[in-house]
Amino acid sequence: MMRIAISFVLVLWIFPFVQGQQIDTNWYSEIASNGISIQNSFPKGGPYTGATGEYQNASYLVFFTRVLNESNHPFDLTLRFTGDPIAIPGAPGTFVKLFLPADTMTLDKQSLFSYGVTELASLDQPTRFHQKVAPDGECLFYVVAFFYQTKPGAWNSERGGNRAELVLNGYDLYYRMPPQIDSLHCGHLIFNH
Repeated sequence: MMRIAISFVLVLWIFPFVQGQQIDTNWYSEIASNGISIQNSFPKGGPYTGATGEYQNASYLVFFTRVLNESNHPFDLTLRFTGDPIAIPGAPGTFVKLFLPADTMTLDKQSLFSYGVTELASLDQPTRFHQKVAPDGECLFYVVAFFYQTKPGAWNSERGGNRAELVLNGYDLYYRMPPQIDSLHCGHLIFNH
């Protein structure tokens, strides 16, 4: 009984110190090439409760990406998603759309639900992100995957899309979300020498 009492007191003494510590981000993927590092988050999200119109069983996942400029030159980063539906293999009538919400991502939002995204109204419109990144600078942005079905009925369990990443190939940027999206060209980097 004495051991239990001592253990309990020890836990109460340590708990306030542990609770206040910050945990480093664990990235789903980290890619480095030619002085550019790209870090891609794990997803957060859930059922979509906004107006869905013709869409059935809607849900969404929010990802964020951090691009670091470790080179000696500034660059322009440009991304664009068309808002077109992408059919999900093996799941008839089930689609995903990608868009870039207008919200601003910061690292202090990592613990928030959906990383703090509140702007989910761009479901059917092309979206664009552009930012200049100085040497030793960084930029962060969100990508939202909106999943839906075209027919009412049972929830399709083959939606996939639980991981996604921005990939740099030369100076072109591609978005991957296996199995739905193997490689979708979505932007580029232009160095300013």
